[in-house]
Amino acid sequence: MDTAPLLELQSKITQTWELLKLDEKRQRIFDLEALVNDPAFWKDQEKARGVSQELNELQKEIDTWKTIQQEVVETVELASLAEKEGDESLQQEIEKKTVELQQRFEKLEFFIMLCGDYDDHDAIVAFHAGAGGTDSQDWAEMLLRMITRFAEQRGWHVEVIDISHGGEAGIKSATVHVKGRYAYGYLQSENGVHRLVRQSPFNADALRQTSFALIEVIPDLGELDEIQIDENDLRIDVFRAGGHGGQGVNTTDSAVRIVHVPTGIVVTCQNERSQLQNKATAMRILKSKLHKQHLDEQEAEKKKLRGEYTSAEWGNQIRSYVLHPYKMVKDHRTEYEVGNPDRVLDGDLDGFMEAYLRWKQSS
Repeated sequence: MDTAPLLELQSKITQTWELLKLDEKRQRIFDLEALVNDPAFWKDQEKARGVSQELNELQKEIDTWKTIQQEVVETVELASLAEKEGDESLQQEIEKKTVELQQRFEKLEFFIMLCGDYDDHDAIVAFHAGAGGTDSQDWAEMLLRMITRFAEQRGWHVEVIDISHGGEAGIKSATVHVKGRYAYGYLQSENGVHRLVRQSPFNADALRQTSFALIEVIPDLGELDEIQIDENDLRIDVFRAGGHGGQGVNTTDSAVRIVHVPTGIVVTCQNERSQLQNKATAMRILKSKLHKQHLDEQEAEKKKLRGEYTSAEWGNQIRSYVLHPYKMVKDHRTEYEVGNPDRVLDGDLDGFMEAYLRWKQSS
């Protein structure tokens, strides 16, 4: 019996274990377990929830790799025994098991592509309706639902930081905090302009309408103490929060808007009851945006030197969603496409995200 495929798979798993730094993650699990077992830890419920989620996700990742690693070792030993005894029936079963293990590894191999500096971080995701009035505002809300559904299917927590509703329907803009391991790694594929073609539900003649909306995705980098912001560069406004926020939110000037004057970056937060909490959240997001802008400028400069630079303008949509006269969703960067827009808009984005990461690695 040819055990070469099994031995090759065993070697790949060992290499992947090192690439994913799983031994370091095991040590992180020990550290988090010690933290969780400290009674004082649970006094801060918000922090406790985040740490508990990280611990569960790390444990799940380690268990998944340990399981396939152990199954490959056992299958190699069984193959050796089957060859010695000349058991053809057992050899056939091992060949089937080998194929199954190879397929499982190919799916897990996806995580090798999530090895960027911030891929395992939470994500800050902002949605902006483009020109087009109600149709574009409705489209922005559809995209918000799409990302929310994707996150929920992974057990991630989505917290609305700021939202501005449209006059008739939809949203003008919204910012959410997606909390989950690898949230940024997955969602970075959605950064850019999304184009929708459909029969407008807001037009009496049901004419075909093209709408645009922008999704911005940045990693949540925490407090980023190393990034210093001059207070003189900031314009800070406070105002009464709108929307559904409860009695304490809507009756006080708790919402905060921070404008970073040199760059024009604007961050608004109104989800907390406390003005101080909203300001702290807005400052954290501003620092993440400034850091991401710096990284993007460095990357753009490299692309200019290679002659590959393309500006991120409204005309440069990353993906088109066509609901009429035919049904299709196509990513213009990777050429990946599917013929079922309803599933995509309900959060089925895995294929697009994997295609994007493979495209990113090869570009």
